Amino acid sequence: MDFTAIGGKGGARSAPIVAGETGCEAPGLENPIKIMHYEGNIIRPPSEANSILLQVTVGCSRNKCTFCGTYKGERFRIKSDPIIMQDIAFAARYCQRQRRVFLCDGDALIIPQKRLLKILKEIKSQLPWVTRVGLYANAKALKMKTPEELMELKDHGVGIAYMGLETGDDITLKKINKGASAAHMIQMGRKAKQAGFKLSVTVLLGIAGPERSQIHAQETGRVISAIDPDYVGALSLMLIPETPLFDDYESGAFRLIEPQEMLAELRTMIACTDLTRGLFHANHASNYLPIKARIPKEKDSTLQLIDEALAGKVPLKPEYLRAL
Repeated sequence: MDFTAIGGKGGARSAPIVAGETGCEAPGLENPIKIMHYEGNIIRPPSEANSILLQVTVGCSRNKCTFCGTYKGERFRIKSDPIIMQDIAFAARYCQRQRRVFLCDGDALIIPQKRLLKILKEIKSQLPWVTRVGLYANAKALKMKTPEELMELKDHGVGIAYMGLETGDDITLKKINKGASAAHMIQMGRKAKQAGFKLSVTVLLGIAGPERSQIHAQETGRVISAIDPDYVGALSLMLIPETPLFDDYESGAFRLIEPQEMLAELRTMIACTDLTRGLFHANHASNYLPIKARIPKEKDSTLQLIDEALAGKVPLKPEYLRAL
C-alpha cells in the first residue's frame, strides 16, 4: 500500500490533528482547534498530500499483511454517519482551497454502497468545488462491489482508486499473507479501470527477499502490464518493528536485500512493464533512486539511468534520508 502516515504512533503525528496540519484553515481563530474526528493512524498516498483527509473508516478490514504494522491492534470499523457528516461540514467551512478529498483509512471502498453514496452525495452538496474523491481499494473490497456499483461511485465523484499489489509473484503473495493471487489482482484491477476510475497500483521492492528478487520483479512487471494502470508507485521495503516480517528478519528467516540488489530489481520490473500510457513512480521517500517515468515513452531512458546508478555513476540516497 502506497502511503504517508500523518497520525498515531510509531514516529508519526498523533491525533487529534489541527487545522494547519491538514491544509485546512480556521481563519480568525487565535489558537488551533481540534478538527475532524481523527482516530489512530491516518494514512494517505503521497499524491493526496493537499487533499481534504476525510476519515470514514478506522483501520483495515484485512490487517494481516506480514510487512504492515500501520493498524496493529486496531479493530476495523466504519465511523458513524453523524461524525462523518460533521467532518464534511467542517471541511465546507475551513477547507475551501482544497479541490480533492481522500477517504481514509485503509479500506473505504468496503463501506456498504448506500452508506458510501450518502457520504459522496454530502461531499458533493457541501463541497461543490471538489473535483475528485480518492480512496484505497483492495482486492476484497473490489470483489464485493458489482461493476454497476463501481460505476455509480464514479458518477458520484470517485475519480481514483489506489490498489496495493505489492508483488505479482504468487509465492511471495502467499508468504506476505496478502489474501489474493496475482490472477485475482489482475481481475480486480481491470474491474476498477473498467468502472472508469484512474487506477494507481503500488508495488514493494525487496518484499521477496534475495531468493526470489528477480522472479518478483519479472512477475510484478507482468501483472502490472496485464492491469495497465494509470500510475504505478514503487516503494522500497522498510522493516517495521513488531510485524511478522520484522520478526523473520530478526530470526534470520528473511534477509533485506542491499540497495544495489533493490535497484537491479527495479530495473527488471520496469523492463518487464508495458503500459498503454502510464506513469511509473519510484520517487517515494523510501527509494534509493528517485524515478518518475512515462511508459512507454521514457522506458529506455529510465533503464539507462538505472544502469548508470548500478555502475556507480549516479549517487543513491543515503540510508538516513529514507523514510516511510
